[in-house]
Amino acid sequence: MAAVDGAGKSGSKGLGFKGLFKGFIRRRPVSPKPVAVFSRLPGDAEVVDSYPVNPPFASVTIASVPELGGCKAYFIEEVELSVEERLVLERLMDIMTVEVEPPEGEVDVKSYLESEARRLARKYGVAKHLGEESWSKVLYYLRRDMIGYGPIDVIMNDRMIEDVSVNGVNIPVYVWHRRYESMPTNLTIIDEATLDDVLIKLTHVAQKHISTAFPILDAMLPTKDRVAATFRREVSPKGSTFCIRRFREEPFSVVDLVELGTLDELLAAYFWFMIESRMTLAVIGGTGAGKTSTLNALAALVKPNMKIVTVEEIPEIFLPHDNWVQLVARQSYGLGVAKIGEIALFDLVKVSLRYRPDYIIVGEIRGEEAFVLFQAVATGHGGLTTLHAETIDHAVKRLTSPPMNVAESYIPLLNIFVLQERVQLPRPAGGTAFGRRIRSVAEVVDYGEYRKIASWNPVSDRLECSFGDSEMLRRIAVKLGVGRDHVLDELYRRALFFRNLRLRGVRGNAAVRREMAKYLLLNPFPKAVGRVEVA
Repeated sequence: MAAVDGAGKSGSKGLGFKGLFKGFIRRRPVSPKPVAVFSRLPGDAEVVDSYPVNPPFASVTIASVPELGGCKAYFIEEVELSVEERLVLERLMDIMTVEVEPPEGEVDVKSYLESEARRLARKYGVAKHLGEESWSKVLYYLRRDMIGYGPIDVIMNDRMIEDVSVNGVNIPVYVWHRRYESMPTNLTIIDEATLDDVLIKLTHVAQKHISTAFPILDAMLPTKDRVAATFRREVSPKGSTFCIRRFREEPFSVVDLVELGTLDELLAAYFWFMIESRMTLAVIGGTGAGKTSTLNALAALVKPNMKIVTVEEIPEIFLPHDNWVQLVARQSYGLGVAKIGEIALFDLVKVSLRYRPDYIIVGEIRGEEAFVLFQAVATGHGGLTTLHAETIDHAVKRLTSPPMNVAESYIPLLNIFVLQERVQLPRPAGGTAFGRRIRSVAEVVDYGEYRKIASWNPVSDRLECSFGDSEMLRRIAVKLGVGRDHVLDELYRRALFFRNLRLRGVRGNAAVRREMAKYLLLNPFPKAVGRVEVA
């Protein structure tokens, strides 16, 4: 096994927080024993995939390991330091933690760290015998341990990783790979103090608090990744734990979801119609189904002139929308029964009504805020939300039971249920055997009466839609004073519009919204006529 120093605190990249900079680079004294180990790739392992992460210093290998019953494992490979290089690294880190001051103004932290390292190395005669290649390796570990994520830095820089799970000391770190799903890594943190250091650094980067008095953390990193953590052995007997859910820097657009197969052009056009008419949609499904990604994509379909208010516990909704008020719940750090200073989702949903929104978006409903949301929908506001439930029946039972307590007569105010799941694909492509799919879309005609207008066929991996039976399209036709066929014509026309965007490579939410605005300007509905067929 290759021992890894890892004694420094791990943190975030691109840190622009001058006041926290000193805390980010502070570290414990170097331990005489290894604090984290990277096991080597077994000789009998079968390499499945390999790619660079931070070339030329770090790469990742995915291999099938006989010792794990043929299951895949994630191997981190970093450049190794010689004895002289490691001594220079340790000496330089000791000097920098004392002498480096926070930068003035907004600067590139990576460049600032490297320039300070060179300055201090010259000042104290450190690294004068090192060649340029050795110096570049030392700089890599300085960046990794002082402004990076330390032992887990390679994982955090791998954009193929969706989740990182550290379950305690002497336990392999686990990852969820976009292509190969859940895997153990070859990284094991074997020192409790180092694990605590990594967690405290993550907490500082998220500008939150964790301690033995408040040992549970739920926060967002500057990179928009979500971290949930427990501190030391207060609530987790194996020591500090944390799980980081990775999010894309730019959320998926509807066109991205069509490209991924989550939905098709016709369903995208249907959702556009529904949101344009201020219908209320709930995306339901289990953990990891991709509900938040779909919610982000649907929210981007709201017209630019409409006002949006989003309400979340942790900010996960990111919209290319100017007329948008973002509200985030605040946790209380008070002791005892009284939650002094706490601002819950319930309070935020109530205050959101004062903003006169066209659309209220609640990241996830799970408590009494559901009742207020339904009250808002009843007064004519549009609504979007997500809900953990495996079926529509389970979703309705959750809504009508404590602590939500939505009256059965209010359920029809939620116009559409979108059930999404992570499914096994019938025709794996590019090594990907699973994907996120909208399994079904059902309209709520009345309490207990749900009309399915789209369902996923697991054999053909295609969505089968029957919009001729859509109650919501009928209501839109009545509202606009046109026939249902006229609405269906426009639906097919918009489906072709999304297909055209795909063929032209228009992907980002901002670009898609610009194209949508042009379309509505040139094709005002219900003016458009003419039958259009979509294969």
